Amino acid sequence: MFVVTIDQIGSRVVGDRVDGLLVMLDTLAEGSTQVRRSIVRAFDRTVGDEVQGALDDPVAVVDLALTVLRTGRWSIGIGAGEVATPLPASVRAAQGPAFVAAREAVEAAKSRARAVPLAVRGRDDEAAADAEAVLALVGAVRDRRSDAGWQAVDALAARPWATQEEVAAALGVSQQAVSQRLRTALWGEELAARAAAARLLARAEGRVGGDR
Repeated sequence: MFVVTIDQIGSRVVGDRVDGLLVMLDTLAEGSTQVRRSIVRAFDRTVGDEVQGALDDPVAVVDLALTVLRTGRWSIGIGAGEVATPLPASVRAAQGPAFVAAREAVEAAKSRARAVPLAVRGRDDEAAADAEAVLALVGAVRDRRSDAGWQAVDALAARPWATQEEVAAALGVSQQAVSQRLRTALWGEELAARAAAARLLARAEGRVGGDR
């Protein structure tokens, strides 16, 4: 299981944004079958300006974590491992090593020394550290992406079956411009790194060979 704990950055300055985050997470689940099916216990406020949820798919965890990171408003801790079963109806009452790991991870993620506020802890310490490194690097790449790059990436991510010509037509630019934007945005490299991060999360959880 993967437990994701998300804590607001600067809540004393900007106020509580948890309700908005929960709406965003619901919208993400509605728009992504993979994320929706992977949620074992829905995200809920746990204490103060913090929310927590439990998922069973590392690919969905990567998608969700990067989506939340993009807002620049949250620290994210991912705990990979076992949970006490049977799971209660509410994530707030759940227990187990993965929940302890998520708590340790989110506390680490809040360190001011981190350029990307994300940390991973798991049964396999080495795999968890590797997953954290890959996700942090992807997060840093995304932080430096231009608005034009995001336009191309978002358009393609919304319709992954579309050709670059179709994306170009939707954006009102040339196919060459879309191709250049995607190269500059390192979109292909991000996709490869996301897949690697998901495999490492699976290993951190304790799956043999990273398999589900």
